[in-house]
Amino acid sequence: MQQTNVFGEPIEKCCSHPVTGYFRDGFCRTDDYDRGSHTICAKVSQDFLQFSKSRGNDLSTPRPEYQFAGLVDGQAWCLCATRWLEAQQAGVAPRVYLKRTNNRALEIVPIELLREHAADLN
Repeated sequence: MQQTNVFGEPIEKCCSHPVTGYFRDGFCRTDDYDRGSHTICAKVSQDFLQFSKSRGNDLSTPRPEYQFAGLVDGQAWCLCATRWLEAQQAGVAPRVYLKRTNNRALEIVPIELLREHAADLN
């Protein structure tokens, strides 16, 4: 399934350790069944991890039954576009890797906001 990033180019891999993405293939690819739109590749921060946990999605606690070691500050992860936008509005949005972010994220988050938080633009 070839999908493109926010620049219309092939999506680059977000992270393979731990494996991320709706399809758990390391890419922020999506389909119509992905209700959360796991399309934004972000460099998670401690502030964001605490925010996400407070919203009921604990990404930092290890879950060995799912082969998930828990995320730590600085790791890349495919985030739900709606959660990223919520975090941005709360002032705790993590940095974003635009070349690894699916263009379908633009259905929820304006490109200008993503660019303001870009981790991979000079």
